[in-house]
Amino acid sequence: MQVILNQDIKELGKKGELVNVSDGYAKNYLIPRKLAVTADATAMNELKNRESSKAHKLAVEKANAEAAAEKINGKTVNLTARAGTNGRLFGSVTTKDIAEKLKSDFGVAIDKKCLTVEDIRSCGTYECTVKVYTGIVAKIKVMVTEA
Repeated sequence: MQVILNQDIKELGKKGELVNVSDGYAKNYLIPRKLAVTADATAMNELKNRESSKAHKLAVEKANAEAAAEKINGKTVNLTARAGTNGRLFGSVTTKDIAEKLKSDFGVAIDKKCLTVEDIRSCGTYECTVKVYTGIVAKIKVMVTEA
């Protein structure tokens, strides 16, 4: 008997999957406990609609991420920080600072965990890699000047 799972079930499958189980297991355990529903025409149609909705949502997210990556790729972010002698900073420039500057300058909200840059402890220009989405990466330059 084919059923559509309403919850993740260990050894059987994840929520929303169509699985084959024995008739007794489905009728006596899964369906009475609301862990699954029989795979009739309406349930199958609902499953297809959910899957297409999820695919559309992922496509929209990916398109937005590509647009954001295109917007910031190759750009330069200018930051100012207090520095001492020889251009050595008091403290450092963090990924949080870079993410805030990206949001204010380009209107692109990037999580600080998605930024990869070496330790910035002196004035100069640094390369930064921005992971916008899975498989979508942009490269920016971070220019640190003395305040």
